[in-house]
Amino acid sequence: MDSSDLNRFLGETKLLDFNSANIQALIIERDWLNLDEGDRLAAIYAFVKEEIKLGYNAEEEIAASRVLEAGYGQCNTKSILLMALLRGVGLACRFHAFKVDTRLQKGVLPWIVYLAAPSEISHSWVEVWHKDRWIALEGVILDKDYLDGVRTKLGAPTGSFCGYAVGTTDIQHTKEQWRGQDTYIQNTSITQDLGQFTSPDEYFLDHPSNITGLRGMMWRFYFYKRTNDIVDRIRRGI
Repeated sequence: MDSSDLNRFLGETKLLDFNSANIQALIIERDWLNLDEGDRLAAIYAFVKEEIKLGYNAEEEIAASRVLEAGYGQCNTKSILLMALLRGVGLACRFHAFKVDTRLQKGVLPWIVYLAAPSEISHSWVEVWHKDRWIALEGVILDKDYLDGVRTKLGAPTGSFCGYAVGTTDIQHTKEQWRGQDTYIQNTSITQDLGQFTSPDEYFLDHPSNITGLRGMMWRFYFYKRTNDIVDRIRRGI
């Protein structure tokens, strides 16, 4: 892919607001622009994975600057922040959307929310152009402390697992660490591939948020906080 084709994967959008003050301050503070491409990508991946903890936002269609301010996110909101940071340092990236089995969230969502949820919910990961190919960065969703907490809570499970925001063929040997290759942590729960999009803005134009109607109102005013309490307890091994 030549540079002219990649240009459309570098632009700022309403959600990918990488020129916002807090994102620009972070890029300068971490000195990412002075790293070579590989190190730049690795550093941003590590930041979003470990310093932006797994957590559930009140809304999904929120700008990257707001995700950064919150300090936590799930698949869709972490993807928005990751894309903004990558584009902010000149790395082309795109948004890949899916539907996943809601069983992925069993154990994390409060029971009343889980039972009321549709059978499939939206999911996404970022794909970055690196070394002349697109690389999937799904593994960025779960921080290490949370994943270790899940393993502890479940008593060191082995083999394939779906639940607690984990969807993998081997829960003891997951593929979420950045090693220059595709990373995954929820991909085995995918039920439908919705395709690639230039930006999350483009995706949300045609695909409504998971959080709508009365359920959305209840989520925004109470249940997202309750879900984050559950996530925090898992992370702390309670």
